[in-house]
Amino acid sequence: MSSPEFSNPIVRWIEYRLPVFSMLNHELHEYPTPRNLNYMWNFGSLAGFCLVIMIVSGIVLSMNYTAHVDYAFASVERIMRDVDFGWLIRYIHMNGASFFFIVVYIHIFRGLYYGSYKAPRELLWILGVVILLLMMATAFMGYVLPWGQMSFWGATVITNLFSAIPLIGENIVTWLWGGFTVDNPTLNRFFSLHFLLPFVIAGVVILHIAALHQHGSNNPLGIDIKNKGDTIPFHPYYTVKDMFGLGVFLTIFMAVVSFAPNYMGHPDNYVEANPLVTPAHIVPEWYFLPFYAILRAVPDKLGGVIAMFAAIAVLFVLPWLDRSPIRSAKFRPVYFVLFWVLLADCILLGFCGAMPAEGIWVVLSRLGTVYYFAHFIILLPLLGLYERPIDLPLSISKPSPSGTSA
Repeated sequence: MSSPEFSNPIVRWIEYRLPVFSMLNHELHEYPTPRNLNYMWNFGSLAGFCLVIMIVSGIVLSMNYTAHVDYAFASVERIMRDVDFGWLIRYIHMNGASFFFIVVYIHIFRGLYYGSYKAPRELLWILGVVILLLMMATAFMGYVLPWGQMSFWGATVITNLFSAIPLIGENIVTWLWGGFTVDNPTLNRFFSLHFLLPFVIAGVVILHIAALHQHGSNNPLGIDIKNKGDTIPFHPYYTVKDMFGLGVFLTIFMAVVSFAPNYMGHPDNYVEANPLVTPAHIVPEWYFLPFYAILRAVPDKLGGVIAMFAAIAVLFVLPWLDRSPIRSAKFRPVYFVLFWVLLADCILLGFCGAMPAEGIWVVLSRLGTVYYFAHFIILLPLLGLYERPIDLPLSISKPSPSGTSA
């Protein structure tokens, strides 16, 4: 990689001693990017922006938060009422978590649709799943911090799940709690981990980007780059596109923060935690609901816990379950249908997770759970053997098999 010439003498002085500017120039300006990326590729950069929002707003909130069961709820109320713009910072952080998951879920389903998990991007995909797991852990611990009714009882129910593990389950729960019930030690360690894990996520994101740049971005056609005509520099073409996407995102995000900040929250969490009063219906945040439905779909406690964690674990081995050499669903007619069925199934599971665990909702949860695992473990391996894909284009520059513009 040849070092570019910089006109600014200060930049040249720094570059000679620490070649950070040439690295940024290579990674952002010269980085060859497929010329046919659509707006679905905006969600990777949006996820990074959400992470920055969460870290910055979280640091500011931590300056005014008191991690003690007697004062946590009151300190949150003080942030809302007495700290300058505290209400805004808290609403940005609270809704930022939901928007972070929305962006990441869209990013994941885009990867599923266009086959971005296939060789040689398996490790890129696995690192993405690791980020998802870290996000879930961080969000769960953050949900406990306001110390409302749903915070307390959600922590009690979810941490109790580990007691289903044979032999060591009770010891794990005691360690998580820091005692024999959800109390001040629990809140303290959850606060510490909630503050730490976003920086761990940032570290994994750096590895995720490094893995992405190793073989370049996938593209909507799912074919490899054949020549230089298939690529364009990342800047200015995709930086402009990302800025437009960021503008749309911020418009929607700030509209929610300004006009419906509590829409995605639970009203019980605005009541201070009371260990003697159990809420009528304990539910996690909306982004956990599909996994919560899978957990409740299995009658056995241990079986439910295994199924819930297996729902994430199956994503780690997805690159080896789908043996089709074709990446994009555009050229896989059967997979195209199954993708949309999977998306509908996940939405159904999310809806079931929000409903009481009784009647038709249990039946639908079980059917949705069966299909979820069947999709990955049974249908995808069979498709790799029997599906007849459509002919691929010759290259990105010639988006039809005949070489003419489609």
